[in-house]
Amino acid sequence: MEKVILVNNKDVETGSMEKLEAHKSGLLHRAISVFIFNDQNELLLQKRALNKYHSAGLWTNTCCSHPRAGEDTKAAASRRLQEEMGLNTDLKWCFSFHYKAELENGLTENELDHVFIGKHNEAPIPNAEEVSEWKYINLDVLKSDINSNPEDYTFWFKLILDRVATQYLEKAY
Repeated sequence: MEKVILVNNKDVETGSMEKLEAHKSGLLHRAISVFIFNDQNELLLQKRALNKYHSAGLWTNTCCSHPRAGEDTKAAASRRLQEEMGLNTDLKWCFSFHYKAELENGLTENELDHVFIGKHNEAPIPNAEEVSEWKYINLDVLKSDINSNPEDYTFWFKLILDRVATQYLEKAY
């Protein structure tokens, strides 16, 4: 049973809870989001597998998940990038932010999300339990598609993308 780390608004750990239960109760917990770009500054997207308990079949950033109890957020980001996309690369922390969103099935995302960025040029080897499709995409094309088809993308991804692209991508590399 996978658990998440419950936190307060200062990211101080307050306990742990089974992942699905935390999303049902809407309690604030720690999360990670990873953005991988290639040398052409195209973003590696994943389409969430259809068996995911929320946001199934939606396009999102390269990797998103939760650290385990006692696990550093950067270590969790690296672990999940390997588990979801079969990739290993150096990651740089960008920023953290809090968001809350009502999702389908009576679930709530209430997360203090730690955002990481990295570079990689190879094709991923995605885990079919996590990812149904993937693609590298130009940011202008991506932003245009999000404007035309916002329902095809996860809530958190749409919140983070501009900040990563404008404030961190050029500074990180």
